[in-house]
Amino acid sequence: MTIHISTASAEHLPTAGITLLADVADTNGHLTSHRSTFTPGTEGAPPHLHQHAGELFYVLSGTLRVLTGETLTTLQINDFLFVPPNTPHAFEALGPTPAEVLFVLTQAKPRFGYYRLLESAYQGRSTWSDVAATSTHYDNHYVESPVWLNR
Repeated sequence: MTIHISTASAEHLPTAGITLLADVADTNGHLTSHRSTFTPGTEGAPPHLHQHAGELFYVLSGTLRVLTGETLTTLQINDFLFVPPNTPHAFEALGPTPAEVLFVLTQAKPRFGYYRLLESAYQGRSTWSDVAATSTHYDNHYVESPVWLNR
């Protein structure tokens, strides 16, 4: 099955800076993908891991600092990073310009509901506790990271 999602038909979550591209239902269970834009100095996600999904990062513009396990890495435009399942990771935009990143999660659970919940939390219509309560449902498990905390 071939799928094509145009920018015009993609769902945009402007407060969260997320464009939903394809979820597992669209790809016959193979992957989920979205594009995110992070303003400079903005944390994209606190430390978390996915027990079942691997996550691909591809930087379209800007600079992104990424925690993978105990290591901090800086990604520039056109850099690719793959984070395997069960690896703690976090990320934030660095530098003077926004970072735009394409994300692809393999072997993932449906994720679009999670991103819509993030949008709701950013808008104050739901709480961050609501987001945390969905960790098993969306395979997004928040973890502690001294490396990230002390960056």
